[in-house]
Amino acid sequence: MATRRDLFRTMAAGAVAAPLAALSGGNATAAAVESCVTAPPRWRRGVEGQRRADLGDGTYLNPIVAGDRPDPTILKDGDDYYMTFSSFRDVPGIVLWHSTDLVNWTPLGPALHQSLGDVWAMDLCKHGDRYYIYLPANPGDKGWRIFVIWTDDIRSGRWSDPDDLGIEHCIDPGHVVGEDGKRYLFVNGIRKIRLTDDGLATDGELEMAYEPWRYPEEWITENFAPEGPKLFWRDGWLYLVTAVGGTAGPVTGHMVIAARSRSVHGPWEHCPHNPLVRTLSVDEPWWSRGHATVVDGPAGDAWMVYHGYENGYRTLGRQVLLEPVEWGADGWFRAKGGDLSRPLRKPLPSSTPSAGTALSDDFSSDRLGTQWCLFQPGDDGLARISRGNGALALAGAGTSPADSAPLLCTLVDRSYELEVTVDVPDDGEGGLLLFYNHKAFVGLGFTPESVKTFQYAEEHPWARVPRQGDGPVRVRLTNDAHVLTWHYSFDGGRTWRLHGTRMEVSGIHHNVFGGFLSLRAGLYSAGQEAVRFRDFRYRALPD
Repeated sequence: MATRRDLFRTMAAGAVAAPLAALSGGNATAAAVESCVTAPPRWRRGVEGQRRADLGDGTYLNPIVAGDRPDPTILKDGDDYYMTFSSFRDVPGIVLWHSTDLVNWTPLGPALHQSLGDVWAMDLCKHGDRYYIYLPANPGDKGWRIFVIWTDDIRSGRWSDPDDLGIEHCIDPGHVVGEDGKRYLFVNGIRKIRLTDDGLATDGELEMAYEPWRYPEEWITENFAPEGPKLFWRDGWLYLVTAVGGTAGPVTGHMVIAARSRSVHGPWEHCPHNPLVRTLSVDEPWWSRGHATVVDGPAGDAWMVYHGYENGYRTLGRQVLLEPVEWGADGWFRAKGGDLSRPLRKPLPSSTPSAGTALSDDFSSDRLGTQWCLFQPGDDGLARISRGNGALALAGAGTSPADSAPLLCTLVDRSYELEVTVDVPDDGEGGLLLFYNHKAFVGLGFTPESVKTFQYAEEHPWARVPRQGDGPVRVRLTNDAHVLTWHYSFDGGRTWRLHGTRMEVSGIHHNVFGGFLSLRAGLYSAGQEAVRFRDFRYRALPD
């Protein structure tokens, strides 16, 4: 059976070849097609066939961290780099990642183990010998506030409980020490507030800091939305890097701008090269590029880290991109990555490529936070999860995926195959999903009596299939360029049954459903008893 990718290749070749053959004769067709059809990007393949940024020849191909890793904040600490991302309603949240070369990254573990509601773009910084994460959260959906957590050992995974700084109705904090030696937070707006010397409380009032550069009003953007301020000092200048244009919506909206000042209090000078990063066309490989941090590379050169949507794959969320930065004689910097569909030179000195981090899980150890998280858990939170005898038991929540708190895993490839064994008790229900939020998911559910089909965030009772036997069910999901095919087995994978419904999921993303999330693998459990899951397997499919 032809795959979706095979059909696209055939149609694309035929569409190009037909008019060329009419003009030039059939003998010219092959050469003409070869010259007109752009080859897809070729990533290095790592563990489970996952695409890897490091190509092993001194170059890399974006993204440096695949999958939904929005609003990256990055810290250079000696020879080490640490990075984290918005974690929204995931518990555990705020997963720290580590690298020594800006290209090969490894997850360390979560910094937040409790629910604060939505957690958006934050700032990871170091002051003295202490590490801080300033984070905006919306606990109980009662309004946004800025919190701070801290640790004296960033590799230990032991962070403080969140302290509420009392900064209301603000998001996107950015920390900086002024020329006066005082600590400040900049927030969306672009506004600032002074902190106490320990960084754990405010010491002043929120005030306007900078009126951002304005792009021409005829540009196609989502909205102005100045956000994501990141600040750093260089040669006596304080540089302020800001995102404007909206993080989603039209692909040409999001962008990176800069300003500089001799003082944290201004006045500010707009960068004459604004915008420094912006998607100009739907033909580009990365859409809605923005929310950048400038960081020194291992050799002291400059790089820019930001996020973007992959062309045609908004379902994967905003992924982390890296491009080189060049400083000019005028004291301003420019992004020099050019065409991000092509490999770029890696930061020097050279480093050994990583094989990546496996997503497959036999549930013999605790991988919550580095791979798994609960989505919007209730008061019982992580207590719903237990392990033993090679299985993960997930206590029931709600009556279906629409009101459950599923266990989620971020996916990293365009096409992939998932498998898991689902063991449903007499008074339970569970299954495998692709889950965006409670209003947007698809999947299969299993009860002792039937197989349920979930599509458009609801079950289709007419599509129920009677179960065979009463033992565990092995379920397989194949996502081939947004088209899902399901199989399940009642005999441990010896024989498979093709499910009668296929699903197309290219539209399940933020521009349709809001929330700034991505489509993730989900294990759900509903009803009165815990569902047991065994042997979760992930395998990337080749492009």
